[in-house]
Amino acid sequence: MKTAASQTQFWLRAGGALRGEARVPGDKSISHRAVMLAALAKGRSQIQGWLAAGDTEATLGAMQGLGAQIERLDANTLLIDGGALQKPLQPLDLKNAGTGIRLLAGLLAGQPFASVLDGSAQLRRRPMKRITAPLQLMGAAIQATDGCCPLQITPAQLQGITYDMPMASAQVKSAILLAGLNADSPTTVIQPGPARDHTERMLRSMGARLDEKGNKLTIHPGSELSPLDIQVPGDVSSAAFLLVAGLLAPGSQLTIRGVNLNPTRTGLLDALDEMGADTSLTNLGDQAGEPIGDIVVRHSALTGIQIGGETVVRMIDEFPILMVAALHAEGETIVRDARELRVKETDRIAVMAAELRKLGAVIEEREDGFRIVGPQALSGGQVDGHDDHRIAMSLAVAGLASAEGAVVTDAACAGDSFPGFAATLQRLGARLVVA
Repeated sequence: MKTAASQTQFWLRAGGALRGEARVPGDKSISHRAVMLAALAKGRSQIQGWLAAGDTEATLGAMQGLGAQIERLDANTLLIDGGALQKPLQPLDLKNAGTGIRLLAGLLAGQPFASVLDGSAQLRRRPMKRITAPLQLMGAAIQATDGCCPLQITPAQLQGITYDMPMASAQVKSAILLAGLNADSPTTVIQPGPARDHTERMLRSMGARLDEKGNKLTIHPGSELSPLDIQVPGDVSSAAFLLVAGLLAPGSQLTIRGVNLNPTRTGLLDALDEMGADTSLTNLGDQAGEPIGDIVVRHSALTGIQIGGETVVRMIDEFPILMVAALHAEGETIVRDARELRVKETDRIAVMAAELRKLGAVIEEREDGFRIVGPQALSGGQVDGHDDHRIAMSLAVAGLASAEGAVVTDAACAGDSFPGFAATLQRLGARLVVA
């Protein structure tokens, strides 16, 4: 049964330029990792700009269940005293957090106590074999339930292995590296292509011995991790919704401040640039070991492109909003090699196609992607966010760019990664009401 909060709706009226400046919440991927690794480090860590959202709060709660002492100075500033994890008194509830549960499985696989990782009905549908299989090769005593969570973990001595990853996945890579911290010898991951490297960057900054040679990444066990003192940069995946909204609304000009520009995350920026988007990067710098900058975006006429290969991994979370952009682009947009979209919080290819069709869109689904021929004039109507934050926010942008506006039901899930999403759009000039 859905809660009252899950019944939140976005009412969107078409038209209206978006203008001004905005900051997006802290990077979700970095926020997950910072809480976990700070709990391992001996001493006090300070994390500023932490994302206080549904998924990251679930990870924080799990680390508290493992004995981490966490003090909140405010919603986005944490002090964490770590160094010694403890056996949890009950199953750890990761709610909807796929990143949280997969990384935590690797972190806990070599601990001297048993644990159970569980989550929501939605999380229980997401595949876990991709992490349990390599962890079991390391000797982990980890059992999934029909290939999904709950995950049952019992103490085991882990061995270092060389693992040739069948797919480029930051979650799989990170789970193995975190398990490798407690292995009896070095662990090597061979990557088939680029994937988010936040785990490696953070581990190195904390003193872990991590070697990289070409596509091989080797972690050496036994390093004592130093505490963190970081300011989490803005999440480029959250910025994506404002970015596309600004491109599609005539007369718009937005500046999105302090965004993480890690090259493993900027596939959407590259794709939009190829489509003819009028964007620029300014105030480039470095924060928490990550490249950051401001993104300036102006209303633009877009053209269709083809996307596949390595670019897909670098923008895997942004394909729902790319679908919206493609509907307004001149010509054909084809996406391939994106089968991973079918095992996210929802089957994002099928769900986005079905919901956008309610607004009049014509979309050809393919097993590993989709084909859209534009531009298409969306009409209006009611669509459902399906308890998937990226679906709900993408549909909100589609409604703003439609002829008659739209109602997005089940929209509270936007808070899983972008608290204040609706308020941010309103402040920039969007005609949006939360009901």
